[in-house]
Amino acid sequence: MYSSAEAPLLPARGKDSSHDEKRRRWWREAVEESGRLVALAAPMIAVGLLQLTMQLISTMMVGHLGEVALAGAAMANSLTAVSGFSILIGLATGLETICGQAYGAEQYHKLSLYTYRSIIVLFASVPIAILWVFIPGVLPLIGQEPQIANEAGKYALWLIPGLFAFSVAQCFSKFLQCQSLIFPMVLSSLITLSVFIPLCWFICVCDWVEVTVLGLYIKFSPSCEKTRAPLSWEAFKGIGSFMRLAVPSALMICLEWWSMELLVLLSGILPNPALETSALSICISTGVLLQNLPYGIGTAASVHVSNELGAGNPNGARLVVGVALSIVASLRHFIGIAFSNEEEVINYVTRMVPLLSISFITDSLQAVLSGVARGGGWQHLGAYVNLGAFYLVGIPVALFFGFAMQLRGLGFWIGMIAGGATQVTLLSVITATTKWDKMADKAKERVFDDRLPTQ
Repeated sequence: MYSSAEAPLLPARGKDSSHDEKRRRWWREAVEESGRLVALAAPMIAVGLLQLTMQLISTMMVGHLGEVALAGAAMANSLTAVSGFSILIGLATGLETICGQAYGAEQYHKLSLYTYRSIIVLFASVPIAILWVFIPGVLPLIGQEPQIANEAGKYALWLIPGLFAFSVAQCFSKFLQCQSLIFPMVLSSLITLSVFIPLCWFICVCDWVEVTVLGLYIKFSPSCEKTRAPLSWEAFKGIGSFMRLAVPSALMICLEWWSMELLVLLSGILPNPALETSALSICISTGVLLQNLPYGIGTAASVHVSNELGAGNPNGARLVVGVALSIVASLRHFIGIAFSNEEEVINYVTRMVPLLSISFITDSLQAVLSGVARGGGWQHLGAYVNLGAFYLVGIPVALFFGFAMQLRGLGFWIGMIAGGATQVTLLSVITATTKWDKMADKAKERVFDDRLPTQ
């Protein structure tokens, strides 16, 4: 028998045992979730690297033609990104929320419906293509060097034929991504790259190769049997409701993307514009390459968060956020430059590498936090964050250091770091204060009521 003095210790010991068991269970679930995230993120990283390789090969080849050619290509990439690619990618990103949550809720037939709607919306590529025809005439009007403007116009025209294929490929990719079907995306990227290397001057052909491979997989693969459905008039009826989610998604991505591209355009009015534009373009291309790693993790987090919310599991979504941020926090080392044989450009870029290293930390965190925002469906808040971070902080800081302090390209990059740090801080606060139970209820409303509320 136990004495009365010993008796009170028994419940405490039981509580400790229960607490230890809960902690062990949490760690076990965290490890399992880490494995699932890495398993999804790794092929997504591979897809991103393969796709970036094509863009980087083009940049490197043009760079070896001279500063003016590289500056023209950089200017064209900047303008086409601002006026086209960023918009199309952003609109398609709305599928990450609704398709992921529908898949988690086992409403498999709706994935095809939402994808058809997205493709219809992305017919916006037609007026975008018309706009690109006027690039050579517009650039001199905003103070750009006529020779660079002419090179930019030539480069942009070669991108037009593949614009619609790019739009459809984005929708197909989101459709597969939300089901964690990443292998066909890796396969399509490999095939596209193999075609691109001998035909790198015909980028538009490669876009059509990618969309063809993805389309055939979706049409014939048993993996898509549950989510595959024919096109119906229902896809046209819900355009407005889809836009209420797609537009905030596009704004969230575009506001950040546009801020960087705006600085590239502004570099064209600095002294020695060919040097400044070339160097800034190389740094941005390198930054995008480095960011591919955390972006893959962020995409995996978006898929898992949306799936968990769609399944009505807010605790699972909360766990995904913690695990994803823990993984990306361990990524801190990388850098490399190999884009130009112009000694002046190489030396200038070398001076910017330390700042590029700093920006990698903020970019890594924001990639995951933005993925969480897309998966949770609060892109409208992300859009407000990016508006404030980059246009009230980042760009003013960049203009101050670039022009007033005469740091030029270095000053522009300081502004990018300031904007990125502000963005990460605000997104972290929103993520930490998110009520995941409420988000799970909203996910159920989106999927079953098909009204796509965003507020």
